Amino acid sequence: MLWKVKRMNPARLIVLAIALGAGGIAAYLASSSEPTPAAQSPQPQLKTVDVLVAKSDIPLGQTVTADKLQWQTWPAATASASFIRRDSRPDATKQIAGSIARSPFIAGEPVREAKLVKANGSGFMAAILPPGMRAISTEISPETGAGGFILPNDRVDVILSRRDRNPDQAGSEGINSEIILNNIRVLAIDQTPREKDGQNTVVGKTATLELRPDQAETLARARQSGTISLALRSLADATGGVDDPARRSSINVVRYGVSTSTTMTK
Repeated sequence: MLWKVKRMNPARLIVLAIALGAGGIAAYLASSSEPTPAAQSPQPQLKTVDVLVAKSDIPLGQTVTADKLQWQTWPAATASASFIRRDSRPDATKQIAGSIARSPFIAGEPVREAKLVKANGSGFMAAILPPGMRAISTEISPETGAGGFILPNDRVDVILSRRDRNPDQAGSEGINSEIILNNIRVLAIDQTPREKDGQNTVVGKTATLELRPDQAETLARARQSGTISLALRSLADATGGVDDPARRSSINVVRYGVSTSTTMTK
């Protein structure tokens, strides 16, 4: 029995060697038959441009200096034509320095010259007024100025209240109130042209309004004939457009003694 075991060992070794060789050849043939992966084409790079943006927040009326501006990479496909690009205006930072912000900028916002104005020696208010508009002030109090909740850049209705004599009753007077101007932009309260430190109220003595020349004449006449009050408009209503006589709502309240009548027209 021992002789048979010793005699079979070389045969098994030969068979094992042949099996291993056949397996290696089969593995080689299988690997060589797999398709070679195709080379991936390089991805196209996104085209960008350098756009001038605000480095930090720039409030309304603040003078823009070079340290408040910086160049930022921007996708060329989304860069508006109104943006300032470095390839076309490499010295734009120096050119814009000294301008006044007609509207506020937030950090990272692209700078547009439509929101800037050169003072050229004029005062701040004259610089930020749109063409054709006038700035005129009127006295206010907490009672006539919505309790101080009217802030710069809000929109208001201007109400005139005056005393009229009752022609039917001698010596009797009535109070007539009507909206003479609507959807008017407030430029400043006293000498504050912008909200500061997130304040919710500004109790001032004067409000500066942005008016057309004909509206300025209307307000000047109204100030001599009665009391002026400002009614704060809702933000949703304030976006409806500027003063339009065709859409103006007039509220007339007339009081004679104990009798009261109210009419509204649109």
